[in-house]
Amino acid sequence: MGRGICFCFESPMSQHRSFSAGGADSRKKRNVLTRFERVELLRRRGQWQEGDRVVGLRKTKPEE
Repeated sequence: MGRGICFCFESPMSQHRSFSAGGADSRKKRNVLTRFERVELLRRRGQWQEGDRVVGLRKTKPEE
């Protein structure tokens, strides 16, 4: 007779801490900006003008 695959769930696997449910207070501050955020920030600082390239942007730190 045919034998099937047996999945035994006696000992559950541990879960990585990044998958744990957390509230807004457990969320860390992002330190990477999207391209749109970087262009907007550079535009406000006067370091990017309309028509400038959007690839190869200078490094920017998020506003505090």
